[in-house]
Amino acid sequence: MTNGPVSRWQRLTEKVVAATRIFELTSVLFRHPVRKVEGDFVVIKAPDWVNVVALTQDRQMVLVKQFRFGIDDISLEIPGGIMELGEDPLRTALRELEEETGYRGTGARLLGVVHPNPAIQSNRCHLVFVENVVKSSQLNWDQHEELEVLTAPVDRVYEWAAAGKITHSLVLDALLLFMPVWKELQVESRRSV
Repeated sequence: MTNGPVSRWQRLTEKVVAATRIFELTSVLFRHPVRKVEGDFVVIKAPDWVNVVALTQDRQMVLVKQFRFGIDDISLEIPGGIMELGEDPLRTALRELEEETGYRGTGARLLGVVHPNPAIQSNRCHLVFVENVVKSSQLNWDQHEELEVLTAPVDRVYEWAAAGKITHSLVLDALLLFMPVWKELQVESRRSV
């Protein structure tokens, strides 16, 4: 063992162990380039997705509550969803926001991109900010969705996150990356008064 630079392991072979409608579970054989040790690792290949920080004109954040099968409980989150292959993250964000909440907005911009769990997942989550959203259309959920749509002041959302009422890690990532934008918006708001 050394305390030097980390090596990039060599990917040797890969086989699909299970395929589902949401992801493929793969077995991937890797070899260390220096030590030559090999290991069989499980990798979940899932599509990229987006999460959307959406603010109404009066600075309320759009949130959704929904049942999450993984935790067998209700989760408080921001809207989001799976990207189609080759789809632009900003376009996906606007589509998912409208389908899940009925809100439309302007000025979509990328806050950042994160790897949900790089130890076992290959996909990315694109975190998008959409301003000036207004309720404008009917909801368009898929057969497995049922959401409660609500809005709350941004500062209250941060209080909920700090108190453990928001536990979805990608939502917390989005709130972290949105924080400097929120501070900037508050400064601009004070200047215009």
